[in-house]
Amino acid sequence: MTASITLSARNLNRRYGQRDIVQNVSIELKRGEVLGLLGHNGAGKSTTLQMLTGILAPNSGQIEVCGIDLQRHPEQAKAHIGYLPETPPLYRDMRVDDYLSFVAKLHRVAKDGLAATLAETKRRCGLEESGRKIIGTLSKGYQQRVGIAQAIIHNPEVIVLDEPTVGLDPAQIRDIRTLIRELGDAHSVILSTHLLSEVENLCDRVEIMQKGRLIYGDSSARMQQYGHQPGFVVTLLAPPPLAELEDIAGVEKVEVLSGTRFRILHAADTQTSGVLLALAAERGWQAQQLTPLKGSIEDVYTQITENEPA
Repeated sequence: MTASITLSARNLNRRYGQRDIVQNVSIELKRGEVLGLLGHNGAGKSTTLQMLTGILAPNSGQIEVCGIDLQRHPEQAKAHIGYLPETPPLYRDMRVDDYLSFVAKLHRVAKDGLAATLAETKRRCGLEESGRKIIGTLSKGYQQRVGIAQAIIHNPEVIVLDEPTVGLDPAQIRDIRTLIRELGDAHSVILSTHLLSEVENLCDRVEIMQKGRLIYGDSSARMQQYGHQPGFVVTLLAPPPLAELEDIAGVEKVEVLSGTRFRILHAADTQTSGVLLALAAERGWQAQQLTPLKGSIEDVYTQITENEPA
């Protein structure tokens, strides 16, 4: 395993009875990136994460964490993992400080560094004022912060988060996303989600899971361009005949939206918008506004999943 790869899973399979829940899944997680495992509920995301963290054993396949075989040396490998399940493993009747100190001891954080570790973890998770509070009295957003704190208190190289923002309100989601993005700068983070906005806001790279199989993988930026037809909408106050627009180099289709607005689709890697604006200035078309088309990530996700054969 190269130094930049912190987690590697190859050909993972998991069955329940006669049903294949996860089929031939291979994933690599690089240091300093946030990888999103995207898919509908029931796609196999949580089962995959449970295998990656050693909670479930795969029926076949291999997992390495920082170069350590998870099945052969589970204790050593798990020392490099921090895990937040979909339901945070919190003792609701404990104070935040007591709970995090307990978790730190389970992770064998040195006693002489425990106070400093606790203080730093609370700072990173925005829990400085919550140490003496009973966990059960905290809002769901703050309980989620405690859940993340228990996952990172031993400073693991790999952080695994299962649906980390599910059930939170918009303000809480914003705060947790900021925290996760910061964690991605110093650790490797893999998170599962069925929320497409999570991909846009958090993830460097995306793997899409459907019916237990990975069907697509690429950077978040390239995913958003998947199947996207380049084009723009332009307003021309004195538009020419439609044929003149259609004759511009690279133009593939012109759609009339109104008397002065046109949607123009063009070939990739062409400077069609620049050519049109130059012609508009030269011929007096009075170009007022040009807005590039951007496909929504919802459309992209639908296209990818619907194109996959059953």
